[in-house]
Amino acid sequence: MLRRSRTKIYAGSAGLLGPAFVAAIAYVDPGNVAANITAGAKYGYLLVWVLVIANAMAVMVQYQSAKIGVVTGSTFPQLLGRRLSRRSRLLFWGQAELVAGATDIAEVIGGAIALNLLFGLPLPLGGLIVGAVSMILLVTADRRRQRQFETVIVALLAVIVIGFLAGLAVSPPDAGGVMSGLVPRLAGTETVLLAASMLGATVMPHAIYLHSSLVVDRHGDAGSHAGGERRTRRLLAATRWDVVIALVVAGTVNIALLVLAAANLPGRDGTDTIEGAHAAVRDALGPVVAVAFAVGLLASGIASTSVGSYAGGAIMEGLLTKRYPMIVRRAVTLVPAIIVLAVGVDPTMALIISQVVLSFGIPFAVIPLRRYTADSAVMGRFADGRPLQWASAAAAVAIVVLNVVLIALTFAGHQ
Repeated sequence: MLRRSRTKIYAGSAGLLGPAFVAAIAYVDPGNVAANITAGAKYGYLLVWVLVIANAMAVMVQYQSAKIGVVTGSTFPQLLGRRLSRRSRLLFWGQAELVAGATDIAEVIGGAIALNLLFGLPLPLGGLIVGAVSMILLVTADRRRQRQFETVIVALLAVIVIGFLAGLAVSPPDAGGVMSGLVPRLAGTETVLLAASMLGATVMPHAIYLHSSLVVDRHGDAGSHAGGERRTRRLLAATRWDVVIALVVAGTVNIALLVLAAANLPGRDGTDTIEGAHAAVRDALGPVVAVAFAVGLLASGIASTSVGSYAGGAIMEGLLTKRYPMIVRRAVTLVPAIIVLAVGVDPTMALIISQVVLSFGIPFAVIPLRRYTADSAVMGRFADGRPLQWASAAAAVAIVVLNVVLIALTFAGHQ
């Protein structure tokens, strides 16, 4: 009887999974591909430990964001909007929208590059196609069809996983090398830059704002239902599994990209661009794996730009109490990306700049997130305990410091 009861609980919890898989798309976006492959190609398995630590931080931060939605029935941007003055709220919204916009540009560029690799399409046309497909996808992104949107995103995540892991099936990495990469160490200034970029770019501000909104759209206000505390505990338990499973999948993809390069592309030049990484994969593993890689990149661009538009809507609604149709937002935010592609800006440089802009926004997200989840006035008896408070404080400091280092080294390298 007890075993049957547990089976029912697990089956019911499985039906609550989904929001974290949408947020996890931010962790396998096109901006991470070249960095992970470059790290593997140049330094072998040396920086595997960086991705493991980054993923652990991501699990904690995304869980805290989801926890706000489950416990309070409000999104993280809504909590911010209620506690800021009008002027502060407008300024906060401006930086958050700038971060979301910079992220969106990177995703559209990544999708456009994938279409260029697959079909030779001009980058501006590829960007328009990625934007059009994401508009179709966003039709499902409302409260009434939340699960449909999640299903499509999870399907795209599956394509990403297959596309980026296909090379490992052809040429498995050295297990001993992977294990040696779990020992924290660096080897010179360039590895510091790579580690900072890999760690600093892992926690995406728009994913933090978004996750609480996804949870609210899916579950509503847990505390307003009969037996609210019991339901909240059940949702939090399901949310922990949701976050861990989704982020383990995303982390596995990132680690796979690094070890794939470490095993098959050692010492190759040109892997610091997506096009160069694709060419290196084709030369080392053949055209089939290269096509799978490009298809994974395309799925990554389409999924991540759709999720970015969803995040922008959540940010605006929470901070300005205004809600516009997702398709309208998609059309507006697509314009800067198409302009960047049309004027001939180097796509890899555009990706780098977008990551720097994104880095500026990270402290504005992680610091108040940590404060709210530790505040019993906000979270009641579900406020973070001391161990999680200390861990999240350490993670926030590490993320902020590493992004300052990333910004400084990026500007110093391009002067």
